[in-house]
Amino acid sequence: MADQLQLEVVTPERRVLSESVNSVTVPGRTGEMQILPGHAALISELQTGVLAYSLDGATHQLHVSGGFVEVNNDKVSVLAEIAERPEEIDAARARLAREHTEKQLSSWSGTEEDFEKARVRLEKSMVRLQLASSR
Repeated sequence: MADQLQLEVVTPERRVLSESVNSVTVPGRTGEMQILPGHAALISELQTGVLAYSLDGATHQLHVSGGFVEVNNDKVSVLAEIAERPEEIDAARARLAREHTEKQLSSWSGTEEDFEKARVRLEKSMVRLQLASSR
């Protein structure tokens, strides 16, 4: 059994990360999943949240949203709609997005589908603010 995983995080626009890591925690559709070397093969849908990985005793984080994670033979492939490092996040813009969406939701009169889209936008802005403030 290997003692490291190969982590690849890509979006439609770019490769965000390609590293050998000790462990990965991803926000799966049914909750957080920790992946260690020797993990069984799996494919899961990603939830908006924080992807964390450990490397040489330090923990690093990314904001991820939408897409899938695949684990196979000690390789973790994350295919995300959005993936951002904390230093790439514009906290002021995320704060404005959160405030705007909270205002929309407080006086909601649209469809259930539109409500769900607004809820996802709120969740993304809150995760982005959490990561930006942890820098």
